[in-house]
Amino acid sequence: MGDKMNIHINNPSKKWSFILLCIILSFLLTGCLYPTDQRKENQVPYKDQIMMVQTAVNQYKTDQTGLLPIKTTEAGTPIYQKYLIDFKKIVPKYLAEPPGNAYESGGVFQYTLVDAETNPTVKLFDMRIANTLQDLNIRLMVYRQANGYPPFKERLTNDVYTLDYKKLGVKEIPTVLSPFSQKQLGLVIDTNGELFVDYTPDLISALENNKHNFKPGDDIRNILVENSFFVPAYSLPYTISEDGKMPKFMTK
Repeated sequence: MGDKMNIHINNPSKKWSFILLCIILSFLLTGCLYPTDQRKENQVPYKDQIMMVQTAVNQYKTDQTGLLPIKTTEAGTPIYQKYLIDFKKIVPKYLAEPPGNAYESGGVFQYTLVDAETNPTVKLFDMRIANTLQDLNIRLMVYRQANGYPPFKERLTNDVYTLDYKKLGVKEIPTVLSPFSQKQLGLVIDTNGELFVDYTPDLISALENNKHNFKPGDDIRNILVENSFFVPAYSLPYTISEDGKMPKFMTK
């Protein structure tokens, strides 16, 4: 994403036109991310709905000799966004209609699969997280047009930083609501200028409250997936400290 956003605009009038276009796109995309149907029941991760979709996926896989009802994604798509369920392939033969809380029905969840190759399991991808990242990405894009690089602040690892929100003109530090703990989580940025949610607090809690045998170098995010309905959307890989107690960003 970093390289794609590094566009130079020298003409001042064109530059402000570009900024205005970014702002307009932000509003338009927000409308796309949030359908008009925002009833409360469409924002709840009902277990029975997940199980119905799981049954439909299993039946489709059996009938299609191992194929899965998933959307085509680009190479390099992050693992938790790679196997999004394509309801067009299972409705109405295997499922009457997409669940009300599915994004396709006006809900806030994208249904996805984990362990797709060995044990395809239905989980939820909270689309509301994308809204915060999208708005901040617009600001980042504008900042990079003027400065050529993101407003890095504190260095967390060789590749991960916090953001200097003052330079972005953001008065309140953006956070996203964790689907795992219902607590507010901060954001980080990598050297390519890509934004991610920092799931460190959720991972600390998961490591403390669940048995595990992780070793340094293992990607520990799956501990969140195994103990919830959700996947950690927009996350970097995390591993575990040498003493086996604390999560840390996995360095490249």
